Amino acid sequence: MTKGIILEKTGGPEVLVMRDISVGAPGPGQAKVRHTAIGLNYIDVYHRTGLYPLALPSSIGLEAAGVVEALGEGVTDLKLGQRVAYAGGPPGAYVEERLIPADRLVPLPDSISDQQAASVMLQGMTTQYLLNQTYKVAKGETILFHAAAGGVGLLACQWAKALGATVIGTVGSAAKAELARAHGADRLYEGRFRRPGQGDHQGRGRSGGL
Repeated sequence: MTKGIILEKTGGPEVLVMRDISVGAPGPGQAKVRHTAIGLNYIDVYHRTGLYPLALPSSIGLEAAGVVEALGEGVTDLKLGQRVAYAGGPPGAYVEERLIPADRLVPLPDSISDQQAASVMLQGMTTQYLLNQTYKVAKGETILFHAAAGGVGLLACQWAKALGATVIGTVGSAAKAELARAHGADRLYEGRFRRPGQGDHQGRGRSGGL
């Protein structure tokens, strides 16, 4: 038996309960991973509240790093004891051990810690598709990025600057403006911002030189 945080009903943080769980042997194409670091993301809150429904009972969490403990039939590109990380479905990372499709696992080099891997993969993939797939940002372009001091925002500021873009960001406080600026934002707007049709924004410009 191992331990896991299980969601048996939706609601506030109090619905997350620790339970003994049984993790069987991996099936074909699966690996058993013992977690050493687990990423926390806002989508976990959506699963907990039921905004994004899950079949209950279920664990939550989409991102973690750990060590391969067992391999199922047909898995040839991983080895026992190997450090790996993953991000994305299926949910269930809030546990000590789990089974997961082996093709979701990314081997970790020695230069990346388990904590780093478990905290950056989901945000990094989000940044990648925003800057490379949703719209391919090119050198000399200017982009506007909301929540520039968030996890994705800080990665996006650095990534877009590396691509040669000018980065305009929105933030909620002066402290967040300084953080985003330190990560590459050229110009920042501080205040409360709404989508079109939701009323005027209340913000003020902050140039990158201030």
